[in-house]
Amino acid sequence: MSALSEGLTQILIPVAALIGIGFALFQWFLVSRVKVASHDSSNGYKEKLIETDEEEEEEGIDHLEVSMKCAEIQHAISVGATSFLFTEYKYLGIFMGVFGIIIFLFLGSVKGFSTKSEPCTYNLGNTCKPALANALFSTIAFLLGALTSVLSGFLGMKIATYANARTTLEARKGVGKAFITAFRSGAVMGFLLAANGLLVLYISINLFKLYYGDDWEGLYESITGYGLGGSSMALFGRVGGGIYTKAADVGADLVGKVERNIPEDDPRNPAVIADNVGDNVGDIAGMGSDLFGSYAESSCAALFVASISSFGIGHDFTAMSYPLIISSMGIVVCLITTLFATDLFEIKKVSEIEPSLKRQLLISTVLMTAGIAVVSFFALPSEFTLYNFGTEKEVKNWHLFFCVAIGLWAGLVIGYTTEYYTSNAYSPVQDVADACRTGAATNVIFGLALGYKSVIIPIFAIAVAIYVSFSLAAMYGIAVAALGMLSTIATGLAIDAYGPISDNAGGIAEMAGMSHKIRERTDALDAAGNTTAAIGKGFAIGSAALVSLALFGAYVSRAGIKAVDVLTPKVFIGLIVGAMLPYWFSAMTMKSVGSAALKMVEEVRRQFNTIPGLMEGRAKPDYANCVKISTDASLREMIPPGALVMLTPLIAGTFFGVETLAGVLAGSLVSGVQVAISASNTGGAWDNAKKYIEAGVSEHAKALGPKGSDCHKAAVIGDTIGDPLKDTSGPSLNILIKLMAVESLVFAPFFAAHGGLIFKWL
Repeated sequence: MSALSEGLTQILIPVAALIGIGFALFQWFLVSRVKVASHDSSNGYKEKLIETDEEEEEEGIDHLEVSMKCAEIQHAISVGATSFLFTEYKYLGIFMGVFGIIIFLFLGSVKGFSTKSEPCTYNLGNTCKPALANALFSTIAFLLGALTSVLSGFLGMKIATYANARTTLEARKGVGKAFITAFRSGAVMGFLLAANGLLVLYISINLFKLYYGDDWEGLYESITGYGLGGSSMALFGRVGGGIYTKAADVGADLVGKVERNIPEDDPRNPAVIADNVGDNVGDIAGMGSDLFGSYAESSCAALFVASISSFGIGHDFTAMSYPLIISSMGIVVCLITTLFATDLFEIKKVSEIEPSLKRQLLISTVLMTAGIAVVSFFALPSEFTLYNFGTEKEVKNWHLFFCVAIGLWAGLVIGYTTEYYTSNAYSPVQDVADACRTGAATNVIFGLALGYKSVIIPIFAIAVAIYVSFSLAAMYGIAVAALGMLSTIATGLAIDAYGPISDNAGGIAEMAGMSHKIRERTDALDAAGNTTAAIGKGFAIGSAALVSLALFGAYVSRAGIKAVDVLTPKVFIGLIVGAMLPYWFSAMTMKSVGSAALKMVEEVRRQFNTIPGLMEGRAKPDYANCVKISTDASLREMIPPGALVMLTPLIAGTFFGVETLAGVLAGSLVSGVQVAISASNTGGAWDNAKKYIEAGVSEHAKALGPKGSDCHKAAVIGDTIGDPLKDTSGPSLNILIKLMAVESLVFAPFFAAHGGLIFKWL
């Protein structure tokens, strides 16, 4: 038995979650303490405005007027983001209801809606709860996961829109103050999401346990619905938010920067508010739901695989809860790590921003390694057996330590590799910027080559993690390796959310008419944010690969497949179709961005051509119309890609059977990871190549610039092409591979009982 008692485990997990929530609220309190002055606007909205110290303020600018403008812009962004999310959630509410009914009907029909107990699948000789109970509890878990995912995204958006103007006005005191405000705001989101996810999962398990008792197999099979709910909301959030933000961004860039030669985020550009709203609904709300989905699925995969091992048979609650204890330790480690960025090391220069963020990754990884060793020693028996495709595998507790640790360190390798290929401090992005000398075509060629090349090291890291963890602890090893990669999710999210907050801060500085010095500071924060956003996407994609492989193993076990043989036609056709799906999905999402951007370009051109005095700054553009175009397009266009992902496992499993679906899952995993990494890194590199030219910090960069030069225009075109790659298609693909896997696992009993209709008829 474990050294840690069940009673202590039951206390430690919720206490860690509550510590995370408390720390998030404390960080929010610190952000809200920035000096304020009251202001009432005509629409009855009451906002507090940040006042700054007299030193380091711009000369010749009315500071009160600038503050008022910042609050006005912040309010417009907040209202736009809130109204979009509420509209999106109305659609998703209908989807949740309909899909919940589908889960109940499909799983309930496995045994003809019988209420009789039945023999257990793995714990032979014992009886388990009826299939109807599994249907009901899986549906409840799905709804809980969906609601937690929606809440994660919404809270993140609220925090980001609260912090953006505060970051802008803190930039007047210096880059260090602005950095701390943006990072603390990101930490609020990171800790709230990690703690909420853990707490809801813990409470769900304990409530389900009241019915299931010692039937671990049934309990954790139904709890996998939690991961399905989290990821299905994340898919629509990522795709919908991604289409919204990129339609506005592409429209604003093509007309504003390329055609009219005005700066980014210039208040004369009609699409500028929609662009800033998009940062919050796509990169914050969508990304929050996405990483919550990864966390929920990796936890559910690990719990399910553990439930059919000696932990489940021996009713060892502490050992069963090992994945949750790892996440609890992660919250404590990330709390300590955050203090290094906000309290222990002060940023004084622009050049210190990126190293500080990288240091967060390294510190959290080192501390978490020690944390994993402690958890593995106390929470696990020294020896135990795991289920391994019909055989029993003897495993020691230090084996699981290595599994979690290798996932954690593989995440760090992926993060650092992503940073190398997307940061303008290194040669790959500088080479892309240099290629702009001969025009947009060479810039695009270099960017694509960089994206393909950036896949190599992450894939090797994932491959090593898979081999080692599977050798040591079979599929459970892979599940906890994925959890290891996500164990420092609070720090990862803080770093990731910091980027869009800084981006918004720069936009507000430009729109409020602040001095060039302030804009330089916010641009430096934003450039580091672009890199950290790419690192966040790298983590999400790497963990998705491990999560979906663990879920794939659980699905194969649950569906009763003895072996997946690619030489059989049933499996091979699934494999080749599955490998095609990421391309089909990317085509749909990119075309959606393109068609929405077309409408946006036409609207921005129309306003510049028909509103007298707009270019001269005498008239105000119609921001609301551009917001409406982005909203309508994203809500309409997110449905087909979402339907493709959600319906594929149902169609493949029902009509072609469990073997073909196994092929589909393997194919989509192998091809999806490559496409996702290359798309995200290509887009990130093009964006930072543009920023490298704009900043002009080196002699090389100065030779390519300044803004408005032919080199800069070529870089803007590359950045515009990369926008849908890095913010819509790339990040959504990791949801595709893991969502199809978790959906297949949830519906596995139905597919095993009634699937393969076409092959039965033939």
